[in-house]
Amino acid sequence: QRFAAAFLEKAREGVAVRVVYDWFGSLGKASAGFWRRLREGGVEVRCYNPPRLDQPLGWIGRDHRKCLVVDGRVAFVTGLCVGRMWEGAPERGLAAWRDTGVEVRGPAVAEVADAFADSWAATGTPLPPGELAAPSPPAEGDLDLRVVASTPGTAGLYRLDPLVASLARRALWLTDAYFAGTSAYVQALRAAAQDGVDVRLLVPGAGSDVPLMQAVSRAGYRALLEAGVRVFEWNGPMLHAKTAVADARWARVGSTNLNLASWMGNRELDVVVENEAFGRQMERMFEDDLGNATEIVLRRWARVRPAGDARVPRARRAGGSATRAAAGAVRIGNALGSVLAARRVHGPAERWLMAQGGLLLVAVAGIGFVWPRLLAWPLAAFGLWLGLALLARASRRKAAATLPPPR
Repeated sequence: QRFAAAFLEKAREGVAVRVVYDWFGSLGKASAGFWRRLREGGVEVRCYNPPRLDQPLGWIGRDHRKCLVVDGRVAFVTGLCVGRMWEGAPERGLAAWRDTGVEVRGPAVAEVADAFADSWAATGTPLPPGELAAPSPPAEGDLDLRVVASTPGTAGLYRLDPLVASLARRALWLTDAYFAGTSAYVQALRAAAQDGVDVRLLVPGAGSDVPLMQAVSRAGYRALLEAGVRVFEWNGPMLHAKTAVADARWARVGSTNLNLASWMGNRELDVVVENEAFGRQMERMFEDDLGNATEIVLRRWARVRPAGDARVPRARRAGGSATRAAAGAVRIGNALGSVLAARRVHGPAERWLMAQGGLLLVAVAGIGFVWPRLLAWPLAAFGLWLGLALLARASRRKAAATLPPPR
C-alpha cells in the first residue's frame, strides 16, 4: 500500500509511472481492486502472462525480474518483491525475510531500463521510441559490471553458472532460495569440491515458504555432501536471496534461482560484478549469514566445523599449478559438455520426499478405483482445452500464410 501511495503521488505530479507484475507471482497477493485503483490514478499497469484460452500452460513462464528504475539515473536489481514479509513485524517479533539487492548508477542503468522495456513490450505496445533513445547516464564509481537479462529459452545463466563453478580455484559460495540443481550443475559443483575448491551452499531451512521446494532441495544434498560440498540451512524466516561469489573476484546478485524454471523458463534479471572489493564484501555477508545457519552432515559422528568458520582456504599446492590448471580445464570441458549434451545423473533421494511421492500416488490411485470420474473428467476437460487451443493456433497460422505479401 505504501508503494501504491508513492506511485499514485508521482503520477499526480505528471511522472510516467509504469508497473509490470507477474500474474502467477501476484496471485492471491494483490486484488483486482488494488490494480484498478492504480490504473484509475494514472499509473500504467500491465500483467505478465495471465491465463489465456489459447495457451493453457502459458502462465508457467514468469516475469521473475525484480527491478526499479528511476529517471534513467538509478536502478535497483534485487531478489526482493514488494510485500510485507520482506520487512517483517518487529512489534510482533517477526523477523524480515533475508534477501539481497544492489543499487546501480552509471551507464549500466540504461541496461536495466532496457530490460524493463523488454518486459513492457512483451505485455503490449512497446515504450515510445523517444524514451528508449534517452542518453546513458555518465560513469560513476569504479566497478565493472554486467546486467544479465535472461528470457525464456535463452539459457544464458544456465551456461554461465556451471562455467563459473568450473573456473573457481579457491572458493565458490552460493545462496539460493529454491535450489534444485540440474545434473550438469550438480556435477560442476561436485567436480569443483573434489578439486579442492571450498564450495558452500546456503539454502532456506524450516522457514521456507514452499515446503515442497525445500524437500526437493534436501533430496539433492547427498550427492553434494559426498563430494565435499558444505551445505547450510538458514535458521530464521525465509531466505529469499539469490547470490554467488567465486574467489572474491566474481559475484552475482539478482533474481535467478539455481533451478531449471529460473534458468530456462522465466524472465530473470541479475547483475554480475568482477571486482575484488565487491567480492570481499559478498564474502563477509555470506560469513555473517553462516552465523545464523546450521550445517548439514551425512553422519552424526562426522566432524563439523562451526558454521561461522568461513575462512577461505588457500589453494592447495599439491601437484603444482600445472596440475590444478589441468584439473580446471577438465572441469570446464565437463561443464560445457554436460550443458550441451543435457546428461542427467540420477542420485539417491531423501526418504521423506520418496514417502510423500508414494503417498500421493497411492491417494490418486485410490481415487481412480473408487471415483474414476473425479480423475477422468478433469483430464478430459484439460485435453479438450489443449486440443482446441492447438487447433486455434493452427488456424491462425494458416490464415497468416494465405495473406498476400506486403508491397
